[in-house]
Amino acid sequence: MGQEVDRSHFYQKDFRAFEERLGEETALLKSWFDRGAFDSQAGLIGFELEAWLMDREARPCPQNVAFLEALNDPMVVPELAQFNIELNSTPCTTGGDFLSRLYQELTTTLQKTRAAAKDFDAEVILTGILPTVRNEELTLENMSRMVRYRALNEQIMRMRRGLPLTLDIQGEEKLLAVHKDVMLEAAATSLQIHLQVSGSDAVRFYNASKITSGPQVALAANSPFLFGRNLWAETRIPLFEQAVAVHDGREMDPGSKRVTFGAGYISESLFECFEQNQARYGVLLPILFEDAPEHMRHVALHNGTIWRWNRPLVGGNGLKPHLRIENRVCAAGPTPGDVIANMAFYVGLVHELALRAEPPEAKLSFEKARRNFYEAARRGLEAELFWLDGRRHRAAALLPQLIELSHTGLSRLNVHANDIDHFLGTVRARVEKHQNGALWQRGYAQKCGGDMVRLTRAYSERATDGEPVHTWNLE
Repeated sequence: MGQEVDRSHFYQKDFRAFEERLGEETALLKSWFDRGAFDSQAGLIGFELEAWLMDREARPCPQNVAFLEALNDPMVVPELAQFNIELNSTPCTTGGDFLSRLYQELTTTLQKTRAAAKDFDAEVILTGILPTVRNEELTLENMSRMVRYRALNEQIMRMRRGLPLTLDIQGEEKLLAVHKDVMLEAAATSLQIHLQVSGSDAVRFYNASKITSGPQVALAANSPFLFGRNLWAETRIPLFEQAVAVHDGREMDPGSKRVTFGAGYISESLFECFEQNQARYGVLLPILFEDAPEHMRHVALHNGTIWRWNRPLVGGNGLKPHLRIENRVCAAGPTPGDVIANMAFYVGLVHELALRAEPPEAKLSFEKARRNFYEAARRGLEAELFWLDGRRHRAAALLPQLIELSHTGLSRLNVHANDIDHFLGTVRARVEKHQNGALWQRGYAQKCGGDMVRLTRAYSERATDGEPVHTWNLE
């Protein structure tokens, strides 16, 4: 969905033509999987990190068009709302000092964006949901000026037959809200980790990514408030799932929601996901491309309108196709150190699980992995998670064991020992001090009587200082 489109209105002939080309490309993609045509190189990694522009009143600042023109950095691009931007990294190889390099690049990019934001009386803030955002600010007037977003909104509402979206979240408090467009999605900002995997190991890494998702969310939860209500530790997850809910007759089971954890593990190859894309999901954006089928433009666009929490991607433009897993489960923020620490935990753990002699999916059912994911989103470090030993553990008690597994995985990748100790030390301290972003926000909100403006300003001050969230005080 990162690519721009040229129009937002379509006819039935457009959908028929797109489906024909999608079918042609999907058949070609199957042949690639059947003959093992994918690049055997693995270990390339990068990220996309969504952020907020915030004004002096600690409210969303819808200025991304002028801001991005002034910044003039191709690694920083618009997102759905005019108060959202996305920071991108340069892909690098896992191993050596890759964590330090990603950290330095993110820090440098964030410093540039924050300096540019000052000219607009704005700040850049990394958080899963801006605590001060209001339903009335999530309007089409604040949608980014890109045709693809207008088209996405129009087509989702077409599939919904014009029916408004209903947001219904029961957490510490209850939130019930009605919305007339897809702009609810703009309230949820994420860290998206891209990990290239070899064709031979892709199934194992994909299934392992599903298994790591629950612990990842418990560790990194950073979205407890929406519209002033105290909801889930990671409210971004139900928010996003409900913000892009469509009803086209095919999306009735959990595995066919547009935003989904999925319906099961992969058995034979990642092609199963692309086969499901064609069979289960109606086309949202029937944009036609003149590129050869080997470029997979229609497969990529259709896949980009299905937001699996772990999403398979095909790259390489057909010259030397490769496979990536896009891990989308963590919230943005709070600081660059926290972001890279979350990445380190995922990379080490997913490698250690995926390359075990006995597949971990043989020990943890998909139903339990999915339950872990939503339980972690609801309760964060207090969640009760099932693990490979068949037992259920409190997340805060399980995570030290998983951090050690991640340490082993990073060591096998020959990551510098100092980097492993530093970044995994950040998440280890987060667990020991029992303070991730969600817990700090809830603690501060209780201290300040639920004042979301005070909370957001205090969060922004600490995040700008750059010290990881486990060190933040409530004073």
